[in-house]
Amino acid sequence: MSAADWGAPDTPVLVEPLAGSDRPAHYLMAETLDGLYAPYALRLPDGPGPHPFVLVAYGNGGGGMGWLHDRVHRFRHVTDVLLDAGYACAWVRYRTEVELGYQTGGAMRSTVRQGMGLLSRAPLEYEDEVAILRHVAVHPAIDGDRLFHVGVSHAGEMLFKLLSQYPGLLRAGVAAEPASHELLTLRLDDVPTVTSDGGLRDIESMEIRSTERARARVADPDEVSARLDGVDIPVLVLGRDEDELQGIFRLTYELLAEKRADAEWRSWSHDVHGYIYPESDADGVAQVDDVQREALAAIVDFLDRHNT
Repeated sequence: MSAADWGAPDTPVLVEPLAGSDRPAHYLMAETLDGLYAPYALRLPDGPGPHPFVLVAYGNGGGGMGWLHDRVHRFRHVTDVLLDAGYACAWVRYRTEVELGYQTGGAMRSTVRQGMGLLSRAPLEYEDEVAILRHVAVHPAIDGDRLFHVGVSHAGEMLFKLLSQYPGLLRAGVAAEPASHELLTLRLDDVPTVTSDGGLRDIESMEIRSTERARARVADPDEVSARLDGVDIPVLVLGRDEDELQGIFRLTYELLAEKRADAEWRSWSHDVHGYIYPESDADGVAQVDDVQREALAAIVDFLDRHNT
Protein backbone atom coordinates (compact mmCIF):
# COMPACT_ATOMS: atom_id res chain seq x y z
CA MET A 1 0.00 0.00 0.00
CA SER A 2 1.32 3.42 -0.94
CA ALA A 3 1.15 6.48 1.29
CA ALA A 4 -1.56 7.87 -0.99
CA ASP A 5 -3.75 4.83 -0.30
CA TRP A 6 -3.51 5.03 3.49
CA GLY A 7 -6.95 5.75 4.86
CA ALA A 8 -8.70 5.48 1.48
CA PRO A 9 -12.22 4.10 2.01
CA ASP A 10 -11.85 1.52 -0.75
CA THR A 11 -8.33 0.34 0.19
CA PRO A 12 -8.33 -2.08 3.13
CA VAL A 13 -5.22 -2.60 5.21
CA LEU A 14 -6.17 -6.29 5.44
CA VAL A 15 -8.70 -8.61 3.81
CA GLU A 16 -9.39 -11.60 6.05
CA PRO A 17 -11.51 -14.65 5.22
CA LEU A 18 -14.09 -15.97 7.69
CA ALA A 19 -14.61 -19.69 8.21
CA GLY A 20 -17.23 -21.13 5.87
CA SER A 21 -18.01 -17.79 4.22
CA ASP A 22 -17.18 -16.23 0.84
CA ARG A 23 -17.74 -12.73 2.30
CA PRO A 24 -14.47 -11.66 3.96
CA ALA A 25 -13.79 -8.84 6.40
CA HIS A 26 -12.12 -5.77 4.90
CA TYR A 27 -10.24 -3.97 7.66
CA LEU A 28 -10.24 -0.23 7.05
CA MET A 29 -8.96 2.79 8.97
CA ALA A 30 -11.01 5.98 9.34
CA GLU A 31 -9.23 9.22 10.20
CA THR A 32 -10.82 10.65 13.35
CA LEU A 33 -11.39 14.29 14.27
CA ASP A 34 -7.95 14.62 15.86
CA GLY A 35 -6.04 12.90 13.06
CA LEU A 36 -5.69 9.46 14.64
CA TYR A 37 -7.33 6.38 13.12
CA ALA A 38 -10.22 4.15 14.17
CA PRO A 39 -10.48 0.64 12.68
CA TYR A 40 -13.53 -1.09 11.34
CA ALA A 41 -14.10 -4.40 9.55
CA LEU A 42 -16.40 -4.01 6.56
CA ARG A 43 -18.27 -6.94 5.05
CA LEU A 44 -20.18 -6.61 1.79
CA PRO A 45 -23.26 -8.54 0.64
CA ASP A 46 -23.57 -10.15 -2.75
CA GLY A 47 -24.18 -7.92 -5.73
CA PRO A 48 -22.56 -4.75 -7.07
CA GLY A 49 -24.17 -2.18 -4.75
CA PRO A 50 -24.22 0.52 -3.68
CA HIS A 51 -25.47 -1.14 -0.50
CA PRO A 52 -27.04 0.26 2.64
CA PHE A 53 -24.63 0.07 5.58
CA VAL A 54 -25.06 -0.87 9.25
CA LEU A 55 -22.48 0.14 11.86
CA VAL A 56 -22.33 -2.56 14.57
CA ALA A 57 -21.00 -1.58 18.01
CA TYR A 58 -20.82 -2.93 21.54
CA GLY A 59 -19.97 -1.45 24.90
CA ASN A 60 -17.15 0.79 26.01
CA GLY A 61 -14.11 1.50 23.87
CA GLY A 62 -10.52 0.38 23.87
CA GLY A 63 -9.00 -2.93 22.92
CA GLY A 64 -7.93 -1.90 19.43
CA MET A 65 -7.41 -4.34 16.59
CA GLY A 66 -7.26 -7.38 18.85
CA TRP A 67 -10.73 -6.66 20.20
CA LEU A 68 -12.04 -5.96 16.69
CA HIS A 69 -10.62 -9.21 15.30
CA ASP A 70 -12.28 -11.20 18.07
CA ARG A 71 -15.64 -9.56 17.43
CA VAL A 72 -15.42 -10.11 13.69
CA HIS A 73 -14.99 -13.85 14.20
CA ARG A 74 -16.60 -14.79 17.52
CA PHE A 75 -19.62 -12.48 17.13
CA ARG A 76 -19.98 -12.66 13.38
CA HIS A 77 -23.56 -13.96 13.34
CA VAL A 78 -25.14 -10.51 13.47
CA THR A 79 -23.14 -9.53 10.39
CA ASP A 80 -24.09 -12.77 8.62
CA VAL A 81 -27.77 -11.95 9.26
CA LEU A 82 -27.35 -8.40 7.97
CA LEU A 83 -25.47 -9.56 4.88
CA ASP A 84 -28.20 -12.08 4.07
CA ALA A 85 -30.70 -9.21 4.32
CA GLY A 86 -28.71 -7.16 1.79
CA TYR A 87 -26.87 -4.81 4.16
CA ALA A 88 -23.17 -4.05 4.18
CA CYS A 89 -22.03 -3.93 7.79
CA ALA A 90 -19.00 -3.53 10.01
CA TRP A 91 -17.92 -4.23 13.51
CA VAL A 92 -16.18 -1.04 14.66
CA ARG A 93 -13.75 -0.03 17.39
CA TYR A 94 -13.36 3.34 19.03
CA ARG A 95 -11.43 5.00 21.81
CA THR A 96 -12.08 4.31 25.48
CA GLU A 97 -15.08 5.96 27.14
CA VAL A 98 -14.28 9.03 29.26
CA GLU A 99 -16.25 9.17 32.49
CA LEU A 100 -18.79 12.02 32.08
CA GLY A 101 -16.93 13.29 29.03
CA TYR A 102 -20.19 13.91 27.19
CA GLN A 103 -21.76 15.65 30.19
CA THR A 104 -18.85 17.99 30.89
CA GLY A 105 -17.29 18.45 27.46
CA GLY A 106 -20.14 20.00 25.51
CA ALA A 107 -20.36 20.10 21.75
CA MET A 108 -17.13 19.93 19.78
CA ARG A 109 -15.82 23.21 18.32
CA SER A 110 -12.96 23.31 15.87
CA THR A 111 -10.83 25.98 14.24
CA VAL A 112 -7.39 26.39 12.69
CA ARG A 113 -4.26 27.58 14.45
CA GLN A 114 -0.95 28.04 12.61
CA GLY A 115 -2.44 26.25 9.62
CA MET A 116 -3.42 23.14 11.59
CA GLY A 117 -6.39 21.95 13.60
CA LEU A 118 -7.44 23.11 17.05
CA LEU A 119 -10.29 21.50 19.02
CA SER A 120 -12.23 22.72 22.04
CA ARG A 121 -11.80 19.30 23.68
CA ALA A 122 -10.53 15.84 22.90
CA PRO A 123 -12.82 13.74 20.69
CA LEU A 124 -14.97 11.17 22.47
CA GLU A 125 -15.78 7.60 21.54
CA TYR A 126 -19.03 8.37 19.71
CA GLU A 127 -17.10 10.83 17.54
CA ASP A 128 -14.96 7.95 16.31
CA GLU A 129 -18.24 6.44 15.10
CA VAL A 130 -18.93 9.73 13.33
CA ALA A 131 -15.55 9.44 11.61
CA ILE A 132 -16.24 5.85 10.56
CA LEU A 133 -19.67 6.74 9.19
CA ARG A 134 -18.24 9.61 7.16
CA HIS A 135 -15.43 7.39 5.91
CA VAL A 136 -17.59 4.47 4.82
CA ALA A 137 -20.17 6.82 3.26
CA VAL A 138 -17.82 7.55 0.36
CA HIS A 139 -16.88 3.91 -0.25
CA PRO A 140 -17.93 3.07 -3.84
CA ALA A 141 -19.85 -0.01 -2.67
CA ILE A 142 -21.84 1.91 -0.03
CA ASP A 143 -24.90 4.14 -0.39
CA GLY A 144 -23.95 7.06 1.82
CA ASP A 145 -27.59 8.14 2.14
CA ARG A 146 -28.57 4.83 3.76
CA LEU A 147 -26.45 4.49 6.89
CA PHE A 148 -27.74 2.73 10.00
CA HIS A 149 -26.46 2.07 13.53
CA VAL A 150 -26.91 -0.90 15.87
CA GLY A 151 -25.40 -0.46 19.33
CA VAL A 152 -25.62 -2.50 22.52
CA SER A 153 -25.16 -1.33 26.11
CA HIS A 154 -22.86 1.72 26.21
CA ALA A 155 -22.92 1.73 22.40
CA GLY A 156 -26.70 2.07 22.60
CA GLU A 157 -26.25 5.27 24.59
CA MET A 158 -23.55 6.34 22.13
CA LEU A 159 -26.16 6.35 19.36
CA PHE A 160 -28.13 9.04 21.20
CA LYS A 161 -25.01 11.05 22.03
CA LEU A 162 -24.03 10.99 18.36
CA LEU A 163 -27.50 12.07 17.25
CA SER A 164 -27.65 14.91 19.78
CA GLN A 165 -24.58 16.60 18.28
CA TYR A 166 -24.18 15.29 14.71
CA PRO A 167 -27.51 15.31 12.86
CA GLY A 168 -28.01 14.11 9.33
CA LEU A 169 -25.68 11.09 9.34
CA LEU A 170 -28.06 8.18 9.83
CA ARG A 171 -31.28 6.83 8.35
CA ALA A 172 -32.37 4.88 11.48
CA GLY A 173 -30.83 3.24 14.52
CA VAL A 174 -31.21 0.46 17.07
CA ALA A 175 -30.26 1.05 20.72
CA ALA A 176 -30.20 -2.32 22.48
CA GLU A 177 -30.04 -2.26 26.29
CA PRO A 178 -28.80 1.35 26.18
CA ALA A 179 -26.91 2.29 29.36
CA SER A 180 -28.16 5.88 29.12
CA HIS A 181 -27.36 7.11 32.62
CA GLU A 182 -25.18 9.98 31.33
CA LEU A 183 -27.52 10.93 28.49
CA LEU A 184 -30.42 11.10 30.95
CA THR A 185 -28.43 13.03 33.61
CA LEU A 186 -29.27 10.41 36.22
CA ARG A 187 -28.29 11.21 39.80
CA LEU A 188 -25.82 8.56 40.88
CA ASP A 189 -24.66 9.95 44.21
CA ASP A 190 -25.37 6.64 45.88
CA VAL A 191 -23.36 4.60 43.38
CA PRO A 192 -20.11 3.48 45.04
CA THR A 193 -16.71 4.29 43.58
CA VAL A 194 -13.95 1.79 42.95
CA THR A 195 -10.73 2.81 44.65
CA SER A 196 -8.60 0.67 42.34
CA ASP A 197 -10.01 2.64 39.39
CA GLY A 198 -9.01 5.97 40.88
CA GLY A 199 -12.41 6.70 42.36
CA LEU A 200 -14.49 6.20 39.22
CA ARG A 201 -18.10 5.15 39.75
CA ASP A 202 -18.97 1.46 39.85
CA ILE A 203 -21.79 1.71 37.32
CA GLU A 204 -22.06 -2.07 37.09
CA SER A 205 -23.31 -2.13 40.69
CA MET A 206 -26.45 -0.13 39.84
CA GLU A 207 -29.90 -1.67 39.96
CA ILE A 208 -32.68 0.39 38.38
CA ARG A 209 -35.31 -2.05 37.22
CA SER A 210 -38.35 0.26 37.22
CA THR A 211 -39.00 3.18 34.91
CA GLU A 212 -40.36 5.18 37.84
CA ARG A 213 -37.13 4.81 39.77
CA ALA A 214 -35.11 5.86 36.73
CA ARG A 215 -37.36 8.86 36.05
CA ALA A 216 -37.00 10.02 39.66
CA ARG A 217 -33.22 10.19 39.21
CA VAL A 218 -33.24 12.55 36.21
CA ALA A 219 -31.32 15.62 37.40
CA ASP A 220 -31.88 17.99 34.47
CA PRO A 221 -35.08 17.29 32.49
CA ASP A 222 -34.62 20.36 30.30
CA GLU A 223 -31.14 19.25 29.23
CA VAL A 224 -32.37 15.73 28.50
CA SER A 225 -35.20 17.19 26.42
CA ALA A 226 -32.75 19.32 24.44
CA ARG A 227 -30.53 16.30 23.80
CA LEU A 228 -33.42 14.20 22.55
CA ASP A 229 -34.55 17.07 20.32
CA GLY A 230 -31.44 16.29 18.30
CA VAL A 231 -32.67 12.79 17.45
CA ASP A 232 -33.59 13.16 13.80
CA ILE A 233 -34.22 9.51 12.90
CA PRO A 234 -36.46 6.60 13.94
CA VAL A 235 -34.91 4.58 16.78
CA LEU A 236 -35.83 1.09 17.96
CA VAL A 237 -34.98 0.68 21.66
CA LEU A 238 -34.55 -2.88 22.88
CA GLY A 239 -34.77 -3.96 26.51
CA ARG A 240 -34.06 -7.17 28.40
CA ASP A 241 -36.80 -8.12 30.82
CA GLU A 242 -34.62 -9.23 33.73
CA ASP A 243 -31.80 -6.71 33.33
CA GLU A 244 -30.94 -4.69 36.42
CA LEU A 245 -31.02 -1.53 34.28
CA GLN A 246 -34.31 -2.24 32.49
CA GLY A 247 -35.78 0.94 33.99
CA ILE A 248 -33.12 3.01 32.22
CA PHE A 249 -33.70 1.22 28.93
CA ARG A 250 -37.44 1.77 29.10
CA LEU A 251 -37.15 5.41 30.23
CA THR A 252 -34.85 6.10 27.27
CA TYR A 253 -37.65 4.90 25.00
CA GLU A 254 -40.44 6.71 26.86
CA LEU A 255 -38.69 10.08 26.77
CA LEU A 256 -37.87 9.63 23.09
CA ALA A 257 -41.46 8.61 22.33
CA GLU A 258 -42.61 11.93 23.81
CA LYS A 259 -40.61 13.57 21.00
CA ARG A 260 -41.07 11.20 18.08
CA ALA A 261 -44.04 9.06 17.07
CA ASP A 262 -41.70 6.71 15.19
CA ALA A 263 -39.81 5.59 18.30
CA GLU A 264 -40.27 1.85 18.91
CA TRP A 265 -39.81 -0.50 21.87
CA ARG A 266 -39.32 -4.26 22.12
CA SER A 267 -38.08 -6.35 25.01
CA TRP A 268 -37.34 -10.04 25.47
CA SER A 269 -36.43 -12.33 28.33
CA HIS A 270 -32.85 -13.58 28.00
CA ASP A 271 -29.99 -14.38 30.36
CA VAL A 272 -27.25 -12.73 28.27
CA HIS A 273 -26.53 -9.00 28.22
CA GLY A 274 -26.03 -8.24 24.54
CA TYR A 275 -28.24 -11.13 23.44
CA ILE A 276 -28.67 -9.73 19.92
CA TYR A 277 -25.03 -10.66 19.28
CA PRO A 278 -24.91 -14.48 19.45
CA GLU A 279 -21.49 -16.14 19.61
CA SER A 280 -20.09 -18.40 16.88
CA ASP A 281 -17.65 -21.26 17.27
CA ALA A 282 -14.30 -21.57 15.50
CA ASP A 283 -16.04 -22.98 12.42
CA GLY A 284 -18.34 -19.99 12.19
CA VAL A 285 -21.38 -21.89 13.47
CA ALA A 286 -23.55 -19.60 15.57
CA GLN A 287 -25.06 -20.71 18.87
CA VAL A 288 -28.46 -19.07 18.44
CA ASP A 289 -31.67 -19.59 20.40
CA ASP A 290 -35.24 -18.71 19.48
CA VAL A 291 -35.22 -15.37 21.34
CA GLN A 292 -32.10 -14.26 19.52
CA ARG A 293 -33.57 -15.26 16.16
CA GLU A 294 -36.75 -13.33 16.89
CA ALA A 295 -34.86 -10.25 18.07
CA LEU A 296 -32.57 -10.21 15.03
CA ALA A 297 -35.58 -10.66 12.73
CA ALA A 298 -37.22 -7.66 14.42
CA ILE A 299 -34.07 -5.59 13.87
CA VAL A 300 -33.93 -6.48 10.18
CA ASP A 301 -37.63 -5.70 9.82
CA PHE A 302 -37.09 -2.30 11.44
CA LEU A 303 -34.14 -1.53 9.16
CA ASP A 304 -36.06 -2.67 6.09
CA ARG A 305 -38.99 -0.38 6.92
CA HIS A 306 -36.64 2.61 6.90
CA ASN A 307 -34.41 1.53 4.02
CA THR A 308 -36.29 3.45 1.35
